[in-house]
Formats: sequence, structure tokens, C-alpha cells
Amino acid sequence: MLRSVTFRAWLPVLVIPPVLLVDAAMVDEKPVTWTGVVVAVVACLPLVLRSRLSFVWMGPLITAGIVLLLTQIEPKNTLVLIPAVALVELALRSPRRHNLWVAAGLVPCVTVGVAPFVDDVGDFANAVSRNLLLCWLALAVGDIYRERRETIEQETRRRLGDERLQIARDVHDVVAHAMVAINVQAGVAAHLIDRDPGQAHAALRAIKDTSGEALADLRGTLGVLRGDDSAPVRPAVGLGDLDELAAGLRAAGVEVSFEVGEVGDVPAAVHAAGYRIVQEALTNALRHAQASHVRVVVAREPEAVRVEVDDDGVGKANGDGRGSGLRGMRERAEALSGTLESGPAAGGGWRVLARLPA
Repeated sequence: MLRSVTFRAWLPVLVIPPVLLVDAAMVDEKPVTWTGVVVAVVACLPLVLRSRLSFVWMGPLITAGIVLLLTQIEPKNTLVLIPAVALVELALRSPRRHNLWVAAGLVPCVTVGVAPFVDDVGDFANAVSRNLLLCWLALAVGDIYRERRETIEQETRRRLGDERLQIARDVHDVVAHAMVAINVQAGVAAHLIDRDPGQAHAALRAIKDTSGEALADLRGTLGVLRGDDSAPVRPAVGLGDLDELAAGLRAAGVEVSFEVGEVGDVPAAVHAAGYRIVQEALTNALRHAQASHVRVVVAREPEAVRVEVDDDGVGKANGDGRGSGLRGMRERAEALSGTLESGPAAGGGWRVLARLPA
């Protein structure tokens, strides 16, 4: 990368001086001398620092170089190459509005710069037009490249933001669901350890299974972040795997029922989003709703998959409302151009209703 930047900085000094010297030799029919070579290189040297110096300094340096060229080797048609390179750099650094003002300001600058060296009115008009168009072209090239670079950077930032949000949602869903289930099952084990050791032992086994699955999911997610292709990754989960989410609730004495329709042909993204929405809704029901029964319905509609989770609890979904669970469910639905509604149900309890395009 450093070599590429260095080469780009020195490129004008390698390319422009020969062009200037050939132009001067063709106009005046004089041979190229070592003095002319040194003068051409020195005049182009400010361009090496074009990405480091402000244009307050670049302007006088380039002007001095042009005056040196005109007094020593007298190039004609190619002299505009030096300010053109500087104008490309200016457009790369500046917003479009600034570049438009520069384009307007070039008209008097080019006119004044050409006037002392052209006597004929027709030649003067042609020289001004030619140099002005070349300078405008340099500005346009730099501006187009800058806009393209900014577009790519914005798209890159957007994708990185989407990926971070996706990872944050996945980690939240996995950890929250597992921790709530472990907390409830640990409470059951502590309560029954003396009265019903068998049931307490079953709760401890459930804790072991739940924590093992959560750790596997976290290792897979961290492996993706590290770019480790050998990291263990669970098979993709979907709406057909919802029953595995009920273990924690059932261990806590909450009855969970599923009504899952035929959704085998819907996209994988809908399966994944529906699964995570149900997972978060069940986690919230276990943490906050104090429910005794939760009903999960997944049905295929003409244009969407309807995912509905109802509980008969106290009508609370996310504690004091400051958690990220409800927001994460809504973001998952909206990422697929779907919708999600949540709130107290008409007959009591809490209801989450998502419609994901099929």
C-alpha cells in the first residue's frame, strides 16, 4: 500500500516533464537539454506533495513552477497538465459545492494566465477555451471519483452496522433465553433438592443441556467474528424447531402449546427471523409475564407467515420497557419488510404478532 501511494505521488514528476519537453521542442525546434529536464522536473515537484499541502501553499508553488517553465523552455499546449493534476486533488478533497465555485473562479484565472502569451484574438479565445475545458475536466474527474469513494464508504459502513446489529441480536437472543432458563431451573432445583431429589436432578440436567447449547452458539458466533472457519456452528434453526424452545418454560411449570402450519417452502431468512422472534417472546413470557400458559401459532397466509405468541400472564412483556428484546424482534421483522405488533391482549396477558413476507 505504501509503495502504491509513493508511486502515485511521484507519477506526475515521471510523466509530465517528458511531455512538456517534447512540446517545447516541437514548438521552438530546439533540442532537449539537461537544463530543460531539470527545470521541468523542478516545476512538477510541488505535485508530489499535493495530498499533504493545503492549496494556499500549492497555488503559489505551482504558479512559480509555471513561470519557470515559460521563461526557460516555453511549453505551449501541455502546460495545463500541471494545474490539472492539482485540480484533481482539490476535487478529491472538497465537496461538490466548493468544486463548483472553483470551476467558476477558473475563468478569470485562466484568462489572465493566457493573456500575456497570446497576441491574436482568435488564438487567445482558442487557448482560453482549451485550457479552461481541460481544467474543468480535471475537476469533474476528481469530483466523480470522490463521490464514488464516498458512496462505497457509506455502503461499507452500512453493511458493517447491519452485521454488528445482527450479531448483537443473535447474542442477545441466545444468552437471554439460556440465562432465563438456567435461572428458573436453578430455582426449581434449589426448591426441590430436599423434597424431590429426582426432580431437582432433572432440573440440573436441563441446566447443563441449556448452558452447553448456549456456549456452542456463542463459540460459533465468536468464530464468525474471528473469521475462524473451523469454529463449531449449529445447523440453521427455523420454524420447524420451535419445540426445543419450550424446555425452560415447561421446567418452570409453564404450559406451552404450538400450532405450526405448513411453512416448509418459505425463505430461510423468514425461518430464522420467526424462530428468534418466538424465542424472545417466550423468554419475555418466562421473565416478566408470570404466565401459566403460552400459545404459539405459526400460520401461512397468502402473502405472509403469521407468527403469534400469546400468554395468560400479567400483561408485561419486557419489565420496565428499557430492554432490547422488543426492539430486536421489531428490527428482525422490519429487516424482512415485515411488521411486528406487541401489547396487552384483549382477554388479558400479552400478545406478540409478527407478519413476515413469504
